[in-house]
Amino acid sequence: MPSPRRWDALLLARVGRLPTTPLDRWLRRLSTAADHGKLWLLIGGVLGLQRGTVRRGAVRGVGSLAVSSALVNVVLKRVFGRVRPDLAVVASSRALRRSPSTLSFPSGHSASAAAFVTGLALESPVTGALVAPLALGVGYSRVHVGVHYPGDVVAGMAVGTSVALATQHWWRVRPTAPARVRTSFEAPALPEGEGLVIAVNPRSGREDYDPAADIAELLPRAEVLEISAEAGVAALLGEAASSGRARALGVAGGDGSVAAAAAVALERGLPLAVIPAGTLNHFARDVGVATPPEAVEAVVHGYAVRVDVAEVNGTPFLNTASIGSYPEMVARRDRLSGRLGKWVALTVAAAQVLRTGSPVEMDVNGRRISAWILFVGNGCYVPRGLAPAWRPRLEDGLLDVQYLRADLRFGRSRAVLATLLGMGEHSRSYGGFQTRELRVRVLSGAQQVAYDGETGETTTEFLFRKREQLTVYAAR
Repeated sequence: MPSPRRWDALLLARVGRLPTTPLDRWLRRLSTAADHGKLWLLIGGVLGLQRGTVRRGAVRGVGSLAVSSALVNVVLKRVFGRVRPDLAVVASSRALRRSPSTLSFPSGHSASAAAFVTGLALESPVTGALVAPLALGVGYSRVHVGVHYPGDVVAGMAVGTSVALATQHWWRVRPTAPARVRTSFEAPALPEGEGLVIAVNPRSGREDYDPAADIAELLPRAEVLEISAEAGVAALLGEAASSGRARALGVAGGDGSVAAAAAVALERGLPLAVIPAGTLNHFARDVGVATPPEAVEAVVHGYAVRVDVAEVNGTPFLNTASIGSYPEMVARRDRLSGRLGKWVALTVAAAQVLRTGSPVEMDVNGRRISAWILFVGNGCYVPRGLAPAWRPRLEDGLLDVQYLRADLRFGRSRAVLATLLGMGEHSRSYGGFQTRELRVRVLSGAQQVAYDGETGETTTEFLFRKREQLTVYAAR
């Protein structure tokens, strides 16, 4: 039985005997275009101009390409030491004008192609599937022009794919499924929104879009109220609940508006419907209502869940609260993200804020810490570090405490570098723990607390804890 090397040689010879066709020229051009990853860097640059998952996929793909290329060319080729095939088996019409002089196993072109496409597909499966045939074409082209054995290409593809998959250890892919919660059947089904009173914040989300008209069309029997300078979320929904005309309360706006509506719903014992109409809609995404039609379906059919609500000094919040430089850092990130992309913008914002900020000395549940930022999540957030993005669960009963340490040498530089590389949870610059109640006493002067995009009181004493759970209409 022929050895693997013998099979490699036989397959290469068979490809070399294929008849000459116009495809030879295009495969030669494709192989050359992928030299030094140029093809993938170009595609990554174009895709990076997009927003959301496509941009994240381009960043992950280019990062995976860089790592796999270094691994193959600096380490693996030297370890295996396999020489290139004899070009005599390939017709001169399909051979490259300049033959590579490096070692053969594994194929660097194939590794880069697989790493880029796999990294892209992890974030945006559809885009990755569209680009995948090009990656396979690059891999085959290396055999077709005679510079690699088929085994080189297969091994290179395996290395590149493995490297891209391994990036999830440092930079996790955001799940598309909603966070896990216990199902509740306490919310009433409201056909066409009958019995639902919704407070709409026209200033949330895009400046050129007021969601009130769309909500009235989707839920024609709901009562839609617009927030104004004279009447905020609490006033509008509080009056509706007191009058008895509301079987459920709703809110369309950003996370700050949602938190205000949740406070009223808790006080009145009513379920809450969240219509995503803000810029980020963190809470709405976590409960699986990423679009207004999804929220409407939950209201009409009565699909609901029970979620945790946290509070700081008596004020409820649904997502996060913080002390220190975090609010300023997030504000700068949001201003820069349109030009730089969210990940790079976060790194730049962190560098700017930490360069001029001052550490906060605190007593945290009896533990003395010096920190630039103290982050408290309503439930455990991932990934760890400066960019906590989502929660696996919404009813774990825990407060997630994370902080950026100020007591380490070069702590700020290490934190910024860890953020750029997506390795925050593996850096000593970060500390954290989970608890059911958190008492913070600031020793270096009064600090202002921020929660769910809003700012709260300035004081030296903070008590974070969980309140009773809230019923929220959610995706089934």
